[in-house]
Amino acid sequence: MRRLLWPGAVVAVIVLVAVLAPLLPLHDPVVQDVGNRLARWLPDSPLGRDEFGRDVLSRLIWGARASLTVAFVASLIAAVAGTALGLLGGWFRGLPEFLAIRGADVLLCFPPILLALLVVTLMGPGTGTLIFVLAILYLPGFIRVAYAEVLSARAQDYVEAVRALGAPTGRILLRTVLPNIAGPVLVQLSLAVAAAVVLESGLSFLGLGVVPPTPSWGQMIRGARATMEQAPTLLLWPCVTLTVTILAMNLLCDALRDALDPRGAAPPRRLLDRVLPGLLPPTAPALLEVRGLTVEIATPAGVIRPVEDLSFSVAAGRTLAIVGESGSGKSMAALAVMGLLPPAARVASGSVWFEGGELLRAPEPARRRLRGGAMAMVFQDPMSSLNPVYRIGAQVTEAIAAHRTPARDEAVSLLSRVGIADPARRARAWPHELSGGMRQRVMIAMAIANRPRLLIADEPTTALDVTVQAAILDLLADLRREGGMGMVLITHSLGVVAEVGDEVAVMYAAQIVERGSVAEVFSRPRHPYTSALLAAVPDGEREAEGIPGTVPRPDSWPPGCRFAPRCTHARAICDTPPPLEVVDGREIRCLRWREIAA
Repeated sequence: MRRLLWPGAVVAVIVLVAVLAPLLPLHDPVVQDVGNRLARWLPDSPLGRDEFGRDVLSRLIWGARASLTVAFVASLIAAVAGTALGLLGGWFRGLPEFLAIRGADVLLCFPPILLALLVVTLMGPGTGTLIFVLAILYLPGFIRVAYAEVLSARAQDYVEAVRALGAPTGRILLRTVLPNIAGPVLVQLSLAVAAAVVLESGLSFLGLGVVPPTPSWGQMIRGARATMEQAPTLLLWPCVTLTVTILAMNLLCDALRDALDPRGAAPPRRLLDRVLPGLLPPTAPALLEVRGLTVEIATPAGVIRPVEDLSFSVAAGRTLAIVGESGSGKSMAALAVMGLLPPAARVASGSVWFEGGELLRAPEPARRRLRGGAMAMVFQDPMSSLNPVYRIGAQVTEAIAAHRTPARDEAVSLLSRVGIADPARRARAWPHELSGGMRQRVMIAMAIANRPRLLIADEPTTALDVTVQAAILDLLADLRREGGMGMVLITHSLGVVAEVGDEVAVMYAAQIVERGSVAEVFSRPRHPYTSALLAAVPDGEREAEGIPGTVPRPDSWPPGCRFAPRCTHARAICDTPPPLEVVDGREIRCLRWREIAA
């Protein structure tokens, strides 16, 4: 919020002075005093007089009134019309979508300044024409921002809940969708106002904007150009005023954008995503951000890397599923994120950010405060993860006491929360007295005891029957929806991924080979390994197809593509290590994916 303070104050002062111009003790900005033309200073004119003897200070303030009026009115018209069209197109799709998006594309085909010159030339200069021109120019930006945000919002659970309640479409759009897209639209509005001030000044400088005698900054620069040698300050004052105004507005836009997007990273990308959605892979404010993570283990035969250059992000309320065969490095990556690597392993490179804080360089006491609190993990084997010599209730209470004072019977309440029948009696039981599904529920109860914002679940349904597996998945989905918890789900089961995942990362031999939304990856896999995993799952009458060979050991990775020895599409080019390519928001590590996917 501090970043909003001083640019916001500067913009507020400029707008306030422009609004109060008729009440301020100023000279009439159009009255000429030829006898004092080009005067540099007069007692009642601290900034001097212009080429016609008009007061420069008065014209600057009244010019701000004209320029800002044009910019704000045009931007507001574009914002209202563009947001409405984006709402309708993103919600109803079909014809409204075609008209809104294709209409915006047509307007974007014309260079802005040439379109403005054409319209002004045809309609004649004037404030009304200028407002119309600028509104048309900035309309496509608002349409695209609103359209992209509506597409994202309409898939959220809270929108589906309102629709399930039978609310009319108009109420859903105005009361549910519109407030949730207001942030990006507001940022776009601030950007449009700043750009409109510049364009208005440019057109007025060319004589195609505000019509004299109404003062504007562009007119002042145009008039001072002829006398810049005799009175250079006449050119200086409007240029400085215009520069300060635009700089303050741009800084306010940056601060406003960061206030509405807490990550505050990669501003050009966020703006481009909103104005031209689809040009770059979509991003969301990340709860967990892993970049370039590499884990090394020293062995007698040399250093091996069970995790190599791993990057992914998880947003609050979303689930990232990491799939792959045993030995791919999934669990080792999770342990590295939690700071629980065995002594022989170390993080060689990369970074892990949680809620804006860097974890790998944080001191161990700080990481210990996060583990089991804001970050929690459900381990793969509940039997080995539970202490066999302590009762269940004592172990759940211990998980709470590590971060805060547990309330009376809180352990029993947690066991009831995760669906364990007769929780008071089960709290007094030993781990070996519970079934595998109950032990897994106990692990989940311990993990959620302190209301974590991130849960890493490593094979939470391994070796469980279908009924218990479904109940645990429903429980995890409920926890995610109720508390906005982000989740990393490590699993072998593609069926589990399809049921609860939002995004999937396919790992093979320590690397991510494909990443994208679950729907896109499962419907149109681009990496041969992803296709092989999907083919290995029985589907109706189609028999499962096994993948030949096994995952190579970390000390004997193939020199090129690591999946090449098992891939039916491998060619000589696959001897070259493939980079991780980003296409349409999907990540693919394959040199031949275009040929294979086609």
